[in-house]
Parts: sequence; structure tokens; C-alpha cells
Amino acid sequence: MDRITTDLLANGSIMKGQVDRLLSKGISEYLILRDITLSGFMTMDRLVRFIVQQVRDGVYDLSIIDNYDYISEKVVLEKISEELDLLFIDLDSIDMDYRLTQRVPLAQLKKHNVVPVSEDEMNVTIAFNDPFDMEAQEAIQRLFPRKILKIALATKKQILSHLYKIELKDSVKGLVTKIRDELNSISSMEEQQEASSILLLIDVILKTCIRGRASDIHVEPTEKNCVVRGRVDGKLTEMFIFEKDIYPPLASRLKLLANLDIAEKRKPQDGRFSATVAAAEFDFRISTLPILYGESIVMRILDKEKALVKLEDAGMDTVSYNKLIKGLEAPYGIILVTGPTGSGKTTTLYGALNELRNVEDKVITVEDPVEYRMNLIQQVQVNAKVGLSFADALRSILRQDPDKIMIGEIRDQETLEIAIKAALTGHMVISTLHTNDSISAIPRMVDMGIQHYLISGALVAIQAQRLVRKICKHCKVVEEVPSSVLAELKGLVPDGTLFYKGSGCRECGDTGYMGREMICEVLTITEDLSSLIAKGASKELMHEQAIKDGFIGIYENGVQKAIDGITTIEEILKVAKG
Repeated sequence: MDRITTDLLANGSIMKGQVDRLLSKGISEYLILRDITLSGFMTMDRLVRFIVQQVRDGVYDLSIIDNYDYISEKVVLEKISEELDLLFIDLDSIDMDYRLTQRVPLAQLKKHNVVPVSEDEMNVTIAFNDPFDMEAQEAIQRLFPRKILKIALATKKQILSHLYKIELKDSVKGLVTKIRDELNSISSMEEQQEASSILLLIDVILKTCIRGRASDIHVEPTEKNCVVRGRVDGKLTEMFIFEKDIYPPLASRLKLLANLDIAEKRKPQDGRFSATVAAAEFDFRISTLPILYGESIVMRILDKEKALVKLEDAGMDTVSYNKLIKGLEAPYGIILVTGPTGSGKTTTLYGALNELRNVEDKVITVEDPVEYRMNLIQQVQVNAKVGLSFADALRSILRQDPDKIMIGEIRDQETLEIAIKAALTGHMVISTLHTNDSISAIPRMVDMGIQHYLISGALVAIQAQRLVRKICKHCKVVEEVPSSVLAELKGLVPDGTLFYKGSGCRECGDTGYMGREMICEVLTITEDLSSLIAKGASKELMHEQAIKDGFIGIYENGVQKAIDGITTIEEILKVAKG
């Protein structure tokens, strides 16, 4: 049995009967403590107070909590800081002055696992993970001999993350110095924008973000710094941090690459540019937005290879894939892909276009903006400035003798009306709609002013989808799922099923996840369901009929992915539970 549970039993904080009862249910002795806190026999607050007291008495080392992933390091450190009257700092929420770190050797900071946070005339504030490490405090005090050391506490993960940022910052230190030298020696604005070193920095940023599997790059000015973040597997992570003076030439050069007006800083702008990164061709869609300290610049990385992704390669299971393909083979009608923003709807549309495009059919798309350029497909870019909306483009498309039409997104009643009419007059139409599940798309269309009989006549299939993070293959381990969660999954999961998680490693940046995959549900509009839609039946009745027709919901599809060891049960409960 683990050390903390043994000690709690010894001092009578928990009863042997409670432990025996959980053991008899087949719960691992190393997870007894977790289930005791979940069942309420002992509150997490009492457990944290007990650990803090043991740490203060020198019985435990603070690192003992590393063995318990259900005990929050942040909560323990906050309790310690409260008792020792120290400052607890959330390093991610402060705009740190990184100039302070340049005055001390990085090796020393890494050795003692500390980060300098701020200084004034008398004090220097240093974030420690362990406030009882006197050796580290003495070593750091020697680095700041004329200042009083103010100890603050921060989590180990945040300190390591900031040390990694300092290391990255050091790796481009030479390039940043070169940029400063170039900017100082050049007087005119035009020459500054042509400076070669800023191009080298952009190349480093693009390479690092693409190598780190980012889908978007965010360049953001703060009061003291310029932060570059990448969206990896749906979550933002800091890639670089520069001093504020690097931001203006970096922003100007990026705007120049995308043919934007570099003098216009008060209005949002959109553009795109192409670049070869590590021998592969990428398109970057760039958007600028004026904010308090400058402009927030976001670049969407468009990998041309991803445009040609097959639906089964995106993680679509065989049953859903066959249902969607059957729908796409229909001579006419409308197929909708639904889901929230960032759920991979556009990728699915391009996957469907891949299945549809051939020499015999005229395929036209209306998009805002055109993300990927594809052969054998006529792509129309919506342009509000010249009065070319989705509805305007669609009207013109119908005079172009199309066979298949793809609409990037149905945003208003007018676009939906034309799409339904096109579907009823012999065209195959595929598009996206923002609803949480497939059946909700039907009442949404009614709310947008479309008659029930038109919807039932036009609809072929609706797919709802989400993206879930996949477990990192390099650190995949068996996970013990709490009995309360297993009770929730009753009937969906066979007895004895093993669930997995990623323990976190260098390959996945300690997240335990690498890459994302689709979970989905495909609602095929059968004759019985079509007749219910025409009658204006309730959502509940339609759902009952869909299940009779063999409909499998997105939650069930997700649970199956967890059973197959592709993702974690935690991720499914977070993303797909209605």
C-alpha cells in the first residue's frame, strides 16, 4: 500500500474497514486513497492539510505528491504558501520581465529549479517549487548579493515550462542581437522591412511551430514582451518570448509577406502567403486584429497534404464512413456536417470533395475563405466588400450547370433557402451548420424559416463531429478509471476493459496526447425519419426513430475509441458528453 494511505490508517484518519471494503471491490491498493476522497470518507481538503503538515514536520519530501496524479500540486503549494506566509504565483498569468534571467546562468536556474520573477530597488522575487530547499536558496542568494531574496512558490510544471522558454530565447539570442544591430544601422522604414535577419527569425518561428505540430501561430504583443504561441492538438502553448522591441519589425515583415497594408494598424486585415518550410510547401492564412499593445497576428497553417486527407484516415470509423459515402452517392440532396468551431468540419468537407471530384462532374465550392486549393474543383471566394455573399455566389453557381456544390458554411436563411432549392432541383449540396449534434440541425433549419416538408425532401444525411486528442504512443500506460466513472459507462463498456492514458513524455511535451482524431455520428434520413420531419415531430421522437434505424451517437462512438485505446475516457467525457 502507498505511504500516505498507510500513515492515514496508522493515525486513525481513515478506517481499516473502509480500505477493506474498497479492496474487496477489486480496486488497486495504490488507488484506495483516490476512491476514499471521491466517496467523501475523507475530503481532499483534509488530505491536503495532512500532507502539508507532514512536509512541514520533515516526514515527507514535497516530491511525494508526484506519485499521486489526483492530488493537485497547485492546491498543496497554495496551502503551504498560506501557512508560511509566502507568495504563490501562477507564472502563466503574469507578464514576466525576462531581462532579469539574462543576468544569471541558465544552468544554475535549471539545477535548482527556480525562475526569477521580478525585482525592485531592495528585493528580488524568485519562484521556487520547494520552499524548504535551503541549499537552493543560498545558491540563488549568491547570484543576487545586493538584494533581499523574496521567496515565492510556483508549480514544478510551470517553472520547467518557463525555463524551457528561457532556453529557447537563448537559442535565438544571436539572431535577435543581429536584428537589433541591423535596425540600429538602418534609418528608413523600407530598408528595415527588407532586413534579412528578421526573415531568418520568421523562418525559425515557422519551422519550430510546424515541427511542434501547431495548426495556428499566434504573435501577440504584451506590455513588456512579444509572445509567440502555437495551437497544438487544440491547446495553445508558448513557443517563443522576445523583448518588446522585436515585435514592430516582426509584425511589419509578416504583414508585408501577406501583402497587407503595413501602415494600417487600426483596422483588422486578412491575407495569405506561401512558404517552403523544411522542404515542404505550406500556405499561411494571416489575420491581424488591433489590440491594446499593438496588433494580434494569427497565422493558420494550411498544409496542402491535409487537404487531400481521406475520411477514414481522419479517424472515421467504418460504419459512419459507409453511411456518409452512401449519402454522397445519392443523385441529389443536401448533406450537412455539424459541430462547434474547431471540430474539423472543413477537413471533413474537403475529404468529401475528394470522394466527389472527377472529370465527369462539375464541382463548385463557395468558401470564406478558400483554405485549400484543389484541382478539378471551381472554388469561389466570398467577398463582402464587392457584394459577393454566400447567397449571391450560390445564385450565380446554379447558372453554371453544376453537379455538386459545396458551401463553406450556412450562416443565414437566404443561403439555406437557396441550398435547399438547389438540392431539390437535382444537385448534390454539402455544407456545414453550427449545432451540437446531428438531430439538432433539423429544428435549427426550421428556426431559420424553412418549411418541414422542404427539409424532409432535401436532407440525405447529417454528420455531427468533434475532435479528441489521441494518446501519445511513446508514453501509453494502463489507466485505473474511478468506479464512479465506470458506473456512468455501464452498458457501454464490457467487463474487464482496460483503459489507457499517456503518462507524459518529451515527445508529446508532457501532455500525454499526440495528434487528434475525429469522433462522429452520422444520421441517415430514412423514409420513416423523413416522414416524421415532414410532420414536424419532436426531437425526442426523431431520436427514437433514428435509433430504430441503427443510429449510433457521438458519445457511444467516442467511448468505443477509448475502449480501442485511441483516446482517454477523460477526453471523451469532456468533449462528447451532452
